[in-house]
Amino acid sequence: MKIVCPQDSLLAQLQIAARAVSQRSTVQILSGILLRAESEGRLELAATDMELSLRVGLDATVEEPGATVIPGRLLTDIVRALPDEPVTIEQPAGSGTVRIACGSSEYTLHTQGAEDFPHLPDASGTPFAVGREAFVDTVGHVSRAASRDESRPVLTGVLIEFASGNVTMAATDSYRLSVKHSPLQGVTADAQAIVPARALQELSRVAAGESLNMLIGENQVLFGSDGIWLSARRIDGQFPNWRQLIPQSFEHEIAIARSEIQDVVRRVSLMAQRNLPLRLAFDQGSLTVSAQTQDVGEARESVPVDFHGERLEIGFNAEFLRDGIDSVHGDNLRLRLISPLRPGLLQGDDESFSYLIMPIRLSS
Repeated sequence: MKIVCPQDSLLAQLQIAARAVSQRSTVQILSGILLRAESEGRLELAATDMELSLRVGLDATVEEPGATVIPGRLLTDIVRALPDEPVTIEQPAGSGTVRIACGSSEYTLHTQGAEDFPHLPDASGTPFAVGREAFVDTVGHVSRAASRDESRPVLTGVLIEFASGNVTMAATDSYRLSVKHSPLQGVTADAQAIVPARALQELSRVAAGESLNMLIGENQVLFGSDGIWLSARRIDGQFPNWRQLIPQSFEHEIAIARSEIQDVVRRVSLMAQRNLPLRLAFDQGSLTVSAQTQDVGEARESVPVDFHGERLEIGFNAEFLRDGIDSVHGDNLRLRLISPLRPGLLQGDDESFSYLIMPIRLSS
């Protein structure tokens, strides 16, 4: 294999592919990036950690077609350090090393055989195109509520439901639930899949262009955008029935200026250390947010709100509450409550986004 390509183009695509390089696997080849040079002047880069894979391409002068696997992080760091000049990557047939040259710089790296690299899913079916901006925006609303605990794999994913020109996404870690409904161009049939939240977050970072091509396979979901293909395994299992988790009625509905409560919660939560709760105390016409950590200190701040009735005090995980407030878009936030031991619901100006958060039992 021998190819020549611009340093800036190669670096840009390597930085995308490297996001799928495994950092923990004991399988050495998963730490590499596959370079496959085709005779028609195209270089394809691919990487996978067996949960997520990325494939990107760039134009290159292909003097000798071929394929090899090069250590991904190291290759990216080398190309980043090179001058803005053409980069030559050359591996003689049968050799276990590759030469990288640019200007007066030259590197020799050990490689692995392309035949040992895992086979990646391809878009051989019939993908459908949806609006990228609306899809990515919906991911941004819900993905942070997905669990990071691998012992319950289904909760590490986001449930995606397509129906009647709309997409609904839901994520939960059993302590909070985030749901977003969005109109989405291109949806012509009903479909659903549970997709790893990490894959959707990576898609949000790398996707470009106006549309997003999707292909839902039996075991994989593929996303294509502006020459970038991301694939992720579908998560098997039964996602919780989120519709049954949201209470049908609430005792209190409090409207608050979102930016104001966002700042208050951010300041006071500095004192909610060691996973101690953030206390929200509602009195006639006011809300007091407080937090206390023994041997550290306490914080307290009040804001006027339109609250009437008996005093109500409820505790929430500070990080989860911040995430919920940050996920609401718009100037206003509605906090709907039942009692100190029942979940609270955060919504914006409409009901297209809902964030259900479980309370923490407060000590007296």
